[in-house]
Amino acid sequence: MRSETKMMQLILATAQRLPQVKAVAMSGSRVNKHIPKDKFQDYDIVYIVDDKKTLLENRQWLDSFGPRLIMQTPEEMVLWPNELGECFTFLMLFEDDNRIDLTLCPLSYIQQWLASEPMVKILSDPHHLLADLPESSDNAYQFPAATQRTFNECCNEFWWVSTYVVKGLARDELLYASDHLYTICQKELLRLLSWKVVLQKGKINIGKNYKYLFSFLPEKQQTFENLLDFSSIDACWQSLLTTQAFFHEEAKGFAQSTGFSYTKTTAERVIKYTQRHYELVDSQD
Repeated sequence: MRSETKMMQLILATAQRLPQVKAVAMSGSRVNKHIPKDKFQDYDIVYIVDDKKTLLENRQWLDSFGPRLIMQTPEEMVLWPNELGECFTFLMLFEDDNRIDLTLCPLSYIQQWLASEPMVKILSDPHHLLADLPESSDNAYQFPAATQRTFNECCNEFWWVSTYVVKGLARDELLYASDHLYTICQKELLRLLSWKVVLQKGKINIGKNYKYLFSFLPEKQQTFENLLDFSSIDACWQSLLTTQAFFHEEAKGFAQSTGFSYTKTTAERVIKYTQRHYELVDSQD
């Protein structure tokens, strides 16, 4: 695997060979000193260009980065909407395990790109195109504290969608039930746990998909991971029942710590509803 030093030299050397590239910058985890380094970190690179079209028409210059294992160009795909405006991205994983997410940003789009990137490091800017770059901060990545309203909405979403999981399990629809359980109910549980951390420790970065959460709550990690068995209808029932109990206890404790109100009666009714349908299904087996 090529070293970080070699990769940075290659990124800059490639830019210098391309007359269209007027500046080079890096964003993402490699410019955030609070993020632990490892070999899976991407190089989130931006080439500021005055001519994107020619770089897209002839892409042989990409070969200078080395043999690719796989590449994706999101702006050319139809399954997902374009989120980068006038920018164009090459997502490249190389055979030596290095990965570069390379964005071509037109000169006319610099301000819009900067507005979407809270942390940027200038690597090359001979024309001073990025001279007014604000100081980088990871504040945008910090998890927001709960309010009474957001706490209410989190709890309502959790208990409401729990009934969808019950319906799916009662119908033997494992995919439907497990999808609602993980992507909605358990994500609301993760949100609630994140609020608990923020309450205890102040502003923190939980990370994408809550990946740093359990570094702040190690005592909860195994409890949560035990919920992730969706391998059968019965396993999913057990996960739902345990997830509900987990959420209910955490919500009561959080409400007590913050002084927020919590509609325990709603939670208790949904728990009884879940238990009743579980027992009905179990009695029919």
